[in-house]
Amino acid sequence: MFFWTPYAFVRFVLFLIAGILLGIYLPGLFSEQFVAAALLVTGIALSFLFYRSSSSNVSGIIVFLMLILFGYLNTLYHTESRNPDHFRFNDSIVQYQVVISGYPEEKERSWKSEAEVKFINDGNSWKEVSGKVLLYFSRQDFQNPFRYGDQLLIRGAPQELTPPYNPGEFDYQRYLSYRKIYNQHFLRASSAHFISNEPQWPMLALSFRFRSWAQGVLKKYISGDQELAVASALILGIKDGLDNELVNAYSSSGAMHVLAVSGLHVGIIYMIIQFLLRPVHSRRHGKVILALVSIGLLWAYAFVTGLSPSVLRAVTMFSVIAGSRALNYSTNIFNTLAFSAFVLLLWEPYMIMSVGFQLSYLAVIGIVYLQPRLYQLWVPRSRFLDQVWQITCVSFAAQLATCSLGLLYFHQFPVYFLVSNLFVIPGALVALCLGIVLLAVSFIPPLAAGVGWVFNGILQLLNFLVISVEKLPFSLIDNIHITTFQSWLLMGILISCIGLFEYRKFAYVISLSAFALVFGLVQWYHYYSITAQPKWVVYRVAGHNAMEWMDELQSYFFTDSVLMNDRERIRFHVRPNRLIHGVHNIISNDSSFVFHQQGIRTFQWKSLRVLQIQEPTFSIPDNLQIDFLVISNNAVKSMDNLSKLKAQLIILDSSNSVYTCNRILKEAENRDIQVYSVLHNGAFVYRLKNT
Repeated sequence: MFFWTPYAFVRFVLFLIAGILLGIYLPGLFSEQFVAAALLVTGIALSFLFYRSSSSNVSGIIVFLMLILFGYLNTLYHTESRNPDHFRFNDSIVQYQVVISGYPEEKERSWKSEAEVKFINDGNSWKEVSGKVLLYFSRQDFQNPFRYGDQLLIRGAPQELTPPYNPGEFDYQRYLSYRKIYNQHFLRASSAHFISNEPQWPMLALSFRFRSWAQGVLKKYISGDQELAVASALILGIKDGLDNELVNAYSSSGAMHVLAVSGLHVGIIYMIIQFLLRPVHSRRHGKVILALVSIGLLWAYAFVTGLSPSVLRAVTMFSVIAGSRALNYSTNIFNTLAFSAFVLLLWEPYMIMSVGFQLSYLAVIGIVYLQPRLYQLWVPRSRFLDQVWQITCVSFAAQLATCSLGLLYFHQFPVYFLVSNLFVIPGALVALCLGIVLLAVSFIPPLAAGVGWVFNGILQLLNFLVISVEKLPFSLIDNIHITTFQSWLLMGILISCIGLFEYRKFAYVISLSAFALVFGLVQWYHYYSITAQPKWVVYRVAGHNAMEWMDELQSYFFTDSVLMNDRERIRFHVRPNRLIHGVHNIISNDSSFVFHQQGIRTFQWKSLRVLQIQEPTFSIPDNLQIDFLVISNNAVKSMDNLSKLKAQLIILDSSNSVYTCNRILKEAENRDIQVYSVLHNGAFVYRLKNT
């Protein structure tokens, strides 16, 4: 039977998370004044109960209620958009002053930096404000990025982030809102002017300098773009240089965790420190000395990596573990993990929405709980097999614990993750050690060159093995779509299975059956309400026309040749909708139901007839009956050219310019004609009736 008593802090953090989620999803449910008053009342009631030594059950309920209220209030406090001084509430900005607040990220055509807005000017006067903005500096105009602490004067106004325009598309607006960013600005040379460098946190500025120095060392001694990209990601968490081919290879082989500095890397460093300082453990005050040195070295590593959120999260987790061991606290590892999560969520409640936070804690919990139980299933006779079995158990435990979230966020499952992790985990251990040694001996060029040569060889071998695993047949099961609710159901199925094997209780059979039944019903409903219904979609992909007909897990996709060859934009804008509809077979630019004429083409699909105007020299046949008219490539200059046509709706696709769309929309409004602009309103979706 599962007893809650030994897991006090697990309960605390669960109720705190409940309050945080309430504050994120229902921020207007209660006012801050009401929650503060409720906290005060419950605090007084709890003090009274402690004074009277009343029932512990009632006291526990009050404590949990206080945690929910505090989590809710703390989330509202950390929601910067609620601040009346936030700059986003001012729509008359002509220029503003910012200070760069993060490490620059290198993109294909720009430098991306986060900045704090300090002052805005509405044309009349300057006003002090608060809030963050995401800045993109064109690499044509800015050869080098701005540094942390640089103060800039920027002309113009930042644009508010927009919601996703296509079905199922990644919600970048919501993602950045969890990081307190609601606006962005694309800048050229004439728009941004340097004022001075005055970092708000000198220690953070020093940390970024160390990170730049470390990146320079890696560039000096590591040859090969892919090897350097993996080294930077593995040691420093810098993923700018990773190309799509390499990312796909690591993702498909189940080794993606190597390319993000997180619990694995910090755990390896902690294990190395424990191994090297093992003689200290037996001495007087050895545990305390070991903990202090471990924590100091872990935070030194975090300092070199630029104090990124993922590293801070992992270092905090292992610092709590090291501290609890030194103080001889008789607690279990789950309470220790819960305490570290509690501290992090107090500091930043929105961290609960971070994919990295969720995956890190689930992976560690899975390893701590499942790995020992899996390891006991077989006792290898040789040391080599024992090491292999240990790595296999760790990999399987982590993958099992994070499987539902992996399917939810990444829509794929790496089949050979057990194979890849047999060499990826030891390879990451060796590579991480060599990388740290390289940084340590970089002041001795001959020695650094030797270490760098070995390090480069290990990275080449690691990349070769990962790419080889990716090329194996059936290495990846992809195009998986599940909802958030289904992800929770999968977690329930997993927990029920574990409980059944652990405790042999019939109650777990019932819960397992219930979760599986609900999951199946949700999947059945999704198929018959969404997947099995024929649809026609006009996507919003700026500068391109893109239409798709979907029916019975198959799609007919029509677009221009440029977009057809741009796999990344199709993956971002079009693929999510295909995942939702379970599309497995894609037929591109098929001519079986298309009729071409001068400047136009007509689509006759099931009961739907669509006319697309592609060129200004179009000619429309007389008495043509259509359901929808699609205008592309700025082909229509005036609504007078469409007097012969009658359609349910005129659709302006995203290949038209904003100017053309605005002009036609205004003309249509004057004539009382219905026009839908994909650029303005997002993708157009038409659902056909099943026949």
